[in-house]
This record gives sequence, C-alpha cells and structure tokens, in this order.
Amino acid sequence: MTSTAVPGSALVPTPTMMQRRAAAYPLSAALALVTVAGTVPTILFPDLLRGPAAMNGSARGTALMMLVGGVPLLLGSMGAAHRGSTRGIVLWLGAVAYLGYNGVMLLLGTAFNALFLFYDAILGLSIWAAITLLHRVDVEAVAARFTPGLRARPVAAFIWVIVALNTLVWLRGLLPGLVAEGTPAFLVGTGLTTFPTYVQDFAFWLPLFTVTAWWLWQRQAWGLLLSPALLAYFVLEGLGVAVDQAWGHAADPTSTVVSADLVPGFAVLALLCAGVLAHLLHHLDPHGRTADSVGAAGRSDG
Repeated sequence: MTSTAVPGSALVPTPTMMQRRAAAYPLSAALALVTVAGTVPTILFPDLLRGPAAMNGSARGTALMMLVGGVPLLLGSMGAAHRGSTRGIVLWLGAVAYLGYNGVMLLLGTAFNALFLFYDAILGLSIWAAITLLHRVDVEAVAARFTPGLRARPVAAFIWVIVALNTLVWLRGLLPGLVAEGTPAFLVGTGLTTFPTYVQDFAFWLPLFTVTAWWLWQRQAWGLLLSPALLAYFVLEGLGVAVDQAWGHAADPTSTVVSADLVPGFAVLALLCAGVLAHLLHHLDPHGRTADSVGAAGRSDG
C-alpha cells in the first residue's frame, strides 16, 4: 500500500488505495437499496405478511428500525469512510452486521411472502459486503489509531456480561423445550417450527462477541476493529428489539410472544452500549499517522 504524507494531517489515500476499496461500496449501496425495497412494503402493507398478528407486528417493527436506523448508519458511515474516516469503517461494519442479522429474522421469523426475494437479498448482500469490506481493511492500521487511554479490558468485560446474560435468557427458554413433549413454550403463538434467534446467536453471534472481547482484552488488532462494530450493532439491535416488541404488542395485546414490558429494558441496554461505543470512538484517534484502512487510510475523522 502506498500513501501520500501531508504535513499536519493524517495520511491521504492514493488512487491505488481507492481502487482497492472500491468493491465494498457497490455491494453496500445495493444492500441499502434492497433494504429500503424490502422494509417499506413490510411496514406500509401489513396484509403482505401471513403470520400471527403479533409476529407480523414484530416484523414490521424490525423493518422500521432497519429503515430508519440501519440504512442511514450504513450510508452515513460509507460516506465517512470514503472521506478517509476510520470511525466510518467500523460503523460501516456494524451497520452491515445489523442488517444481516435482521435479514435472517425477516427470512426465518416471518412466514413466506411476496417479499421473500428482498429479504434474501438483504441477507446475501450483507454477507458479501462484510466479506469484501473485511478483506479490504488494514486491521493493524485501524488498531494503531486507538489511543493508549482506551480502557480495553473494562469494555471487553462489558461485552462478556452482555453475552452471559443473553446466553442465560436464551437457555431459560431453550432447555425446557428440549424435553417438552409437545410444542416448546417459546414457539407457541409464533407460527414457527424453530426459533431463528437461537439458531444464529448460538451458532455465530455469541461466539463472535466472546472471541472479539478476548481479543480486545489482549488489545489485539482484530478485537480493536470488531469491538466498536459489534457495539454499534448492539445499539441498533437493542433499539430494534424495543421497537419490535412495542409493535408486536400493539398488533396483539393478548399475545405471550411479545411483551411491552421488555421495551424499557432494551432501550436502556441500547443506551449503555451507546455509551461504551462512544468511549471506543473517542479513543479512535482521527489524526493518527498510520497506514490507511479499507485499502488504506484516511484524512481526519474530525
């Protein structure tokens, strides 16, 4: 990688660097486009959804948060990264992770409907956008931009606490279902044959959060790159769960599948994650002289 030093500023990306990172942009732009195309009709045309009322309401709440939270963060962070912002890169990763997670929820937590191809495109594009972006990022360069004042171990411990609580809550519903003679209680009223949240959390997300926190505890480069991205995901997902529970409860106040009582707790969790994320971003030095990321580097984040 090559770069041009400008006195008094961070390194400026050369044309070669810009070419290297170019592939991540069209994939992420397409992700934003299909997310809008899939979520707007989900929100505006509830008759398209074929599940129980509570699940339909929850899906519409999820779609709303993807539209007003995920897409703006994705586009805004892409623009910041294009201007050379390292903070933009980690937030870009977080937005892609959030949209991918909820692409699974729309696909597997919502009965098959006319929007299936849009939901599938959200999932597929989020996977390829993440792969392409991670392939272009100079991980060591991003890590070098964090200041010594970053309190890496308390942040890692915070992530582990969330993982532990999340695991305990999921196991409380899952373990009794393993020995239930009939339909497990957590599936009653959902219209589902299995629970997609358990599937993806136990298979991928909770292990990733756990390992990322360990890397951060050791102040390794991958931990420094992924921890703010995953915390950005946590913020959006906490708000998203609060919204989908509120919308699901409004659609069917008698349902046991959703609960308005969960709304304040997830909103508080999102605020806590936002505070920890702010600490990480504060210590992601916008003026560090390092090789650039996403094909390289950046001008000031300021």
